[in-house]
Amino acid sequence: MSAASETATSTKAHRAALDWIRSGGKRLLIGGEWIEALSKKTFTTINPATEEVLTEISEADTADIDLAVHAARQAFESDSWSGISPHARAKYLVRIADAIERHAEELAVLESFDMGAPIAYSITRVHSAAELFRYYAGWVTKIHGTTNPTDNSRFIYTLREPMGVCALINAWNVPLVMAASKLGPALACGNTAILKPAEQAPLSTIRLGELIHSLELPPGVVNIVPGFGPTAGAAMALHGDVDKIAFTGSTEVGKRILQASSGNMKKVTLELGGKSPNIIFPDADLDRAVESSVIGFCRNSGQVCSAGTRLFVHESLHDKVTRRICNLASQYQVGSPLAQDTQMGPLISRKQMERVLSYVDAGKSEGARLMMGGSRVGDIGYFVQPTVFSNVENAMQIAQEEIFGPVLSIIPFKDEDDAVLKGNETSYGLAAAVWTSDASRAHRVARALKSGRVWINTYAETDPVMSIGGYKQSGYGREMGAESIEAYTQTKSVLMRL
Repeated sequence: MSAASETATSTKAHRAALDWIRSGGKRLLIGGEWIEALSKKTFTTINPATEEVLTEISEADTADIDLAVHAARQAFESDSWSGISPHARAKYLVRIADAIERHAEELAVLESFDMGAPIAYSITRVHSAAELFRYYAGWVTKIHGTTNPTDNSRFIYTLREPMGVCALINAWNVPLVMAASKLGPALACGNTAILKPAEQAPLSTIRLGELIHSLELPPGVVNIVPGFGPTAGAAMALHGDVDKIAFTGSTEVGKRILQASSGNMKKVTLELGGKSPNIIFPDADLDRAVESSVIGFCRNSGQVCSAGTRLFVHESLHDKVTRRICNLASQYQVGSPLAQDTQMGPLISRKQMERVLSYVDAGKSEGARLMMGGSRVGDIGYFVQPTVFSNVENAMQIAQEEIFGPVLSIIPFKDEDDAVLKGNETSYGLAAAVWTSDASRAHRVARALKSGRVWINTYAETDPVMSIGGYKQSGYGREMGAESIEAYTQTKSVLMRL
């Protein structure tokens, strides 16, 4: 750790996180035990703000996934989890939420060290993770079957049962929230789980695994297997004894997982990429719209699948809104994730930084007007300025491809029909927003947009009751909300002759 890191981590929570990082290599949680990978291989995780190595992580591969699946299967087939009282299972989820909240600051610091999010953002995400576990704890006792009408000679009913062994693969941009959004419903429904955090930012998930382990869940109910996608992730997707796979990440990888799952017809949930339209009509509250739009593409350095990176502005407002967006975004504080006044931290890796900057070059070469930003900040850490292009044509590469960085394309539109047409003119359909004071227009446009989530006069607000998932190539199935219960259960019809 650098001296600057030491200074920035002087609080009790920062010291706890540093002590945990320095305590040695992090292992795999399989069958209730923390073990090294069978191959003894490890990989490093890097602080994206300093480019320094944080610690070594055991690297799971196919053999370790076999062990984890076996442990999860044994736990599922026993009565120690799926067969216990729903009230008891709900208490476990509440205890997980309590443990997260007790260690909230420490977990937030770990996420900020590991993936670069500003500490203020990390702490809100940690509390959101706890809230998700509490939400799904409330569902455990409300997973009902049905009785069906028939004649007096028969009794027909349905049972809603857990899927079985669930393989959960997450991205690196909001590790704890994604862990909670998958583990919460999987456990609530009585499944067992094998969770692979992204190799770029596994630390907070491993620490969550330690907290869950300390609560004495039955061995094998939760297994944590950090590793790489082409090895550990592929082994999970291909494994014949996995019943369900849930993945968050790129559309390209999601397609490969969907193909691999066909071997044993796994049930699949995919939460994939986005290129979300954010539409400002002339009658919008411009102060709120501009502020939220800047947050929409700068939050988490733009590393959000539902980031509002296509800003559609009525042609009468295009220049005015562009100036206001640039003025506000230029004031964003880019710097150390652990500084309280930081609004944007680094991107996750050098590779991602170079990818984002290559899109800036593409935008300029295509003829879009670079209004601000477009460069790296400093020469240590993977920091990129908030970047705004104006007069973007919807067919340009920067308007069609997911950049996953703080790069905004401002696109003019003529009228409501034009806004909807352009908003839908993409292969993605994860999220969208509409800014207008006309309630009828708001509902018309929300209905017309092909998107799994639509916000009206706000952007990126979330609640555990809101499902997330994509139209078109943004995904398959839904996560969060009541739809997660359907995603992690299956129904059985029973007919009894009386």
